[in-house]
Amino acid sequence: MNVFVYSLIVCIVICLMMIWYINIYNRYQNYIIRINEAEANIDSTLRKRFDLLNKSIGIISSNTEENDVLKSISNLRSKKLTNFELDRKLYDAINEFNRYREVHPDLKTNESFMKIELSLNETEAEIVAARKYYNDIITDYNKLVVTFPSNVVAKVSKYKTRTYFDGKNMEDDIVNDFKL
Repeated sequence: MNVFVYSLIVCIVICLMMIWYINIYNRYQNYIIRINEAEANIDSTLRKRFDLLNKSIGIISSNTEENDVLKSISNLRSKKLTNFELDRKLYDAINEFNRYREVHPDLKTNESFMKIELSLNETEAEIVAARKYYNDIITDYNKLVVTFPSNVVAKVSKYKTRTYFDGKNMEDDIVNDFKL
């Protein structure tokens, strides 16, 4: 009878541990799904920004005397960049776009140019919100990865902490790995 009771207790403990493991594992899966959705949203917004800047090349070229308009955008087509890198490059291109607007006041009267500028401003709000949402999810995910007892599941499932959208790895010794 004693062996039966011990066997039953061991079985119950194992079942409870399995339920706990499955619960934590499902929490990780939930975060991973949300992270992937946030990345897809950021990717979509970055593509929209790229397309808008690409459309503006023809408008700027036809309304100014300059030939190499937004050359950085043309060069991005052939490069494989992460979303972090693409975001930084697009900010440079947007600054150049704004410089053309300031240097050539006649662009401010061009309806197509103004629509692109308005759309770029809308995408700025989208990308800020998407970045904040992504970083909030990453914070929660990383807390789960490093805190006990969920870090046991992370080690078994080989989950690692992830970087924030700015690309800065908070665990390394490099302090200046994100520059504006």
